[in-house]
Amino acid sequence: MERGCCIVDLGDTKVLAQVSGKIEEPKKNRPTEGSIIINLELSPMASPAFEPGRPTESGIEMNRILERNIRDSRAVDTESLCIVAGEKVWSIRADVHVLNDEGNIMDAASIAAITALSHFRRPDVSVMGEEVTVHSPEDRDPVPLSVHHMPVCVTFAFFDQGEFLLVDPNRSEERVMDGRMVVGMNMHREICTLMMSGGMLLVKEQVLRCSQIATVKVAEIIELIQRALDKDAQARQAGEKCGFAESVPTNKITTNRKEATAIDTTAAAQQASQVIQEAGPVDKPMSNMLVQAPGTVQIGEGLVNTWDVDDEDMESEEKEGREKSVTNGREAVATSKPTERKRPVKAGEGTVSHAEGSDSEEEETVMLFQGDDETKSTEEPDSTALMQPSNSDKPAKKKGKKKKAAQK
Repeated sequence: MERGCCIVDLGDTKVLAQVSGKIEEPKKNRPTEGSIIINLELSPMASPAFEPGRPTESGIEMNRILERNIRDSRAVDTESLCIVAGEKVWSIRADVHVLNDEGNIMDAASIAAITALSHFRRPDVSVMGEEVTVHSPEDRDPVPLSVHHMPVCVTFAFFDQGEFLLVDPNRSEERVMDGRMVVGMNMHREICTLMMSGGMLLVKEQVLRCSQIATVKVAEIIELIQRALDKDAQARQAGEKCGFAESVPTNKITTNRKEATAIDTTAAAQQASQVIQEAGPVDKPMSNMLVQAPGTVQIGEGLVNTWDVDDEDMESEEKEGREKSVTNGREAVATSKPTERKRPVKAGEGTVSHAEGSDSEEEETVMLFQGDDETKSTEEPDSTALMQPSNSDKPAKKKGKKKKAAQK
């Protein structure tokens, strides 16, 4: 990891700060001073509430707090950034990126910014007449910034009109808090910035109480910063691998595995079982079925059939089915020989005659009707005539005589 980069994890809130520098002309009203620029980036990656390329009101407010806490408090000596008075000075820029927002961005951003500025090294510069030479890290060791003090912000959340006080609120607590106060303080107990928001009135005792708590918190945070800077300096001097990228193992599949959190669900399970035992059976609501017209059907669950069926039609269909089954069991197959001639048949004889001695493969069937002198003949291509008696083919009485069929 290069110089001037710092990542701060404050709970689940993660902030990255990167410091860079370039040479430019100084301001006309301050020709012997360099410049410190602090930029806070709130990307949609950190929270869906942030929009890309468009700073929100809260983002602008936090950026101004960082500038007042670091730049306006003279934490970094700007006169040491001058190369040639009125011509060339160093411009130091600190870009603070919020990677994940789970509350209290202000504290994490202030820690990341001041730590990155303390960790940054600018290239050494030599001036020979009007010629300015910027030396590489191989030629000369980079020069650290002159940091006078380390101001750190501590955020307090107030609830119930200031009766309850909370330090380092998370995202859920920030949504329901009545007001907020940010105290920027260094290790020398000097207040660098103070900001209150939420439209809540605070008395003097509450402000003094918050400043006393901030004194303890700032001392703890600055001690952690100094410890991290010393550890990095020792690792670089010994030639060991250092930096954030080297500290994260990438040769394991469980690198980004989150530690499991133990949750006791015994009380909840007992309460749930008790509620289930006390609760009675749930009656399933039945829908009211409405038949629009006879012959319609509707879909329901566990209801009776809504078909409107005529009883007489059902009985007739059952009767016809029984008759067909009986008829199929006693089929009569009638065969006849080829005929060549036929003789006339008188009415009333009720006989059928076929001509004999014919070589024709066709058959001729003569159907006779009582009381009619005319005969009707039909030719069938098959050599077998199937006659299936049914209820309608039963002999019917007509003038006391029966109709007969004979096969010769």
